[in-house]
Amino acid sequence: MFSSPIFQRRWGRFKNNRRGYYSLWIFAVLFMLTLFAEFIANDKPVLIFYDGDFYSPVFVEYPETRFGGDFATEADYRDPYVESLIDEKGWMLWPLIPYSFDTINYSLPEPAPSSPTAENWLGTDDQGRDVTARLVYGFRISVLFGLALTALSSIIGIAAGAVQGYFGGLTDLLFQRFMEIWSGLPVLYLLIILASVVQPTFWWLLILMLLFSWMALVGVVRAEFLKTRNMDYVKAARAMGVGNIKIMMRHVLPNAMVAALTFLPFILNGSITTLTSLDFLGFGLPPGSPSLGELLAQGKNNLQAPWLGITAFVVLAIMLSLLIFIGEAVRDAFDPRKSGEKT
Repeated sequence: MFSSPIFQRRWGRFKNNRRGYYSLWIFAVLFMLTLFAEFIANDKPVLIFYDGDFYSPVFVEYPETRFGGDFATEADYRDPYVESLIDEKGWMLWPLIPYSFDTINYSLPEPAPSSPTAENWLGTDDQGRDVTARLVYGFRISVLFGLALTALSSIIGIAAGAVQGYFGGLTDLLFQRFMEIWSGLPVLYLLIILASVVQPTFWWLLILMLLFSWMALVGVVRAEFLKTRNMDYVKAARAMGVGNIKIMMRHVLPNAMVAALTFLPFILNGSITTLTSLDFLGFGLPPGSPSLGELLAQGKNNLQAPWLGITAFVVLAIMLSLLIFIGEAVRDAFDPRKSGEKT
């Protein structure tokens, strides 16, 4: 597939959009780094060498007694007593940011939220948690949530649009009336009501938003199937006895996917924005979860600490701008009217 002439032409048009091409690389690098957030921001050492053996607290919980302490519970590696025990017979390799998203810094030079320092690069929030660490984890959760919601809603939306467009008639009519009713519901209000009744988790919130987000691609796919189902090669396949499912998957769906793929970056953008909005209103991820929306809410509630709101705004603006630029480049790549000129 990647060596086909069509793919090469589209990839060439994508690369010619320099803004989108470089945005893809920047976004990919940022996302890949946050996938390993535990090795970048953590209140546990990445590696410990103690008494001739290596330990990795990121993967395994070790009791304090393993390092000569008194308690059988997990060691607190930030405790000066535990640090001295390990330093006597070895060393610890700490991540770049020695805080996790829920680590509270009890030795702040001023009341929380504290301003940026050499220890807390972007300061702390109103509970004394490191903002930089929460940004790293919050970026990962936002993108993973957006990707999961985009993938699942696209599968359902493409399937629904394919059925509508291919069979048409009464099937199309009933589906359209159902979608008109379903799309008329106040989505944000319903999400707020449902989230206030049930304590939302990552997966529960994903299911709730999936109930309404699957309609984004239905219209595009339906139009492509309506246009393609009466073409000669589809009629020929039907006359030869090929089943409807096989015709839809092999002959019609590839044409519909061209239009659908151009919408995916924008759907991802909307998914992240919706999650951020719910977190900002307090109806999103569970309390304490690293969230960009929750950081925005803290900035609103703590105007005396402008670094909170500014940091969240800058990160969101960069993330969403990168996705928009990628979406524009994908749209140009799949546009048959575009040539290979640079944009």
